Amino acid sequence: MMNTMEITKIVAGLCASLLVFLGVRFFIADPLYFGSEHGEGEAAYVLEVAESSAPADEAEEVDYAALVAQADPANGEKQFSKCKSCHKLEEGANGVGPSLYHIVGRDMGSLPGFNYSSGMAEAEGEWTAEKIAHFLHKPKDFVPGTKMSFAGFRDYQDGADVAAYLAAQN
Repeated sequence: MMNTMEITKIVAGLCASLLVFLGVRFFIADPLYFGSEHGEGEAAYVLEVAESSAPADEAEEVDYAALVAQADPANGEKQFSKCKSCHKLEEGANGVGPSLYHIVGRDMGSLPGFNYSSGMAEAEGEWTAEKIAHFLHKPKDFVPGTKMSFAGFRDYQDGADVAAYLAAQN
């Protein structure tokens, strides 16, 4: 069993170590790395970076019509496997998402009997293969407010292939 004097020595040793650590940091390390006053130093060297001519928030222009024109429906069928957990291709067979049976030519957000998100219900126009390809790249950017949780196909061509596959099902 430890007596009071031993416990006091241990606590004093820990406190002294903490004081030394803080002293080294504030009186040696910080002035060494940051100068005597924080924020009043110059960079040792500056890296020059070429500026982009296009604004960062400007959307990339993609020719979806050309992508769909050269699409591979066989690859689209394979890529559609990512969609099957929520969407069905049979008429009236809604899942988590609406049935995609004859989607090309259908008004957006208009399938009877399916409860669409406000964003999709307010979307105007009809689905074309090009719109489907655009939607499948970044659904939440194409239709703000959609409930679709799929983030989108990174490869534009994969989305176009799925759009061509769906168009071929019509």
